[in-house]
Amino acid sequence: MRRREFISSSLAGGAALALLPTAAASQSARKRAIPLVGYLSPESQSPRSAKDFREGMQDLGYVAGQNIEIEYRWGNGAFHRFPDFAAELVTLDVDVIVAIVTQAALAAKKATSMIPIVMVGVADPVGTGLIASLSHPGSNVTGTSSVAADLVGKQLELIQELLPKGSLIAVLWNPANLVFQQLQLKQAEEASRTSGVPLQKQPARSPEEFADAFAAIRKEGARALVILGDPTFTLHAEALSKLAIENRLPTVGANRRSAEAGCLVAYGPSYPWLSRRAAVYVDKILKGAKPSDLPVEQPTKFELVINLKTAKALGLVVPPSVLARADEVLE
Repeated sequence: MRRREFISSSLAGGAALALLPTAAASQSARKRAIPLVGYLSPESQSPRSAKDFREGMQDLGYVAGQNIEIEYRWGNGAFHRFPDFAAELVTLDVDVIVAIVTQAALAAKKATSMIPIVMVGVADPVGTGLIASLSHPGSNVTGTSSVAADLVGKQLELIQELLPKGSLIAVLWNPANLVFQQLQLKQAEEASRTSGVPLQKQPARSPEEFADAFAAIRKEGARALVILGDPTFTLHAEALSKLAIENRLPTVGANRRSAEAGCLVAYGPSYPWLSRRAAVYVDKILKGAKPSDLPVEQPTKFELVINLKTAKALGLVVPPSVLARADEVLE
């Protein structure tokens, strides 16, 4: 019996799926006419990154439903579900797993040492044990590194240019995304020691905790906010931006979506580029390349986006020196 009779094309929000026995999965894999790619993401269903990945695949000649199929697992910010989702994809015997960000990649690697894994936007793949080195991954994992944790110091520098010297800066972080967040917090602390700028580290796991987080930030007297890179924060960027404006807090986010949603400043790698490069890795692997032989790529493009509408709402004047460095100014 063909495997397509057993599986759905996707699971909205990561709904439960009746799993195939391992032997049946292997047998159906041998009969499969077209490749099956597993896509493991902490985001909600059909985010922009998935669209960028699909477009990257289309540019290489792959059309979903014709010569490739994609089986999605959406985390909706629930990082604890990754091990189960990764196990499902392994049981389905997918040809490649595309894992978005650090904890998804870690869960995938723990679930399989045989199926190739293409990571997307992992900040420190060597330090987290995903690969041996950028040039020689040495395992079933390869893909792209965002070096996002190394950018937190730059984000702090940018926001300091808009504040009186020595102002307290709050850092919003997500304890549910512990591995990546700890990397970023370490970078923030190092930048704080170097610059002498005091930090307030404020946790928030979900939108239900945002209001209390901003109340705590306001109570401590922080003059600005750095929102660390995190899928939950990206998913709810508009809610965070609205709270920041209501609390008169200039805010810097980790990607252009933050600025588009209303953050004052965003600085980070080009995530569309990272997603499209994942398609290149998948193509090479499907054509026979081994992940261990494919060097991990780092982004070459970083975007500084400034939202002048938000600046006006906050009553701020962005210095010409900052505007001159911007890749895009939203008005």
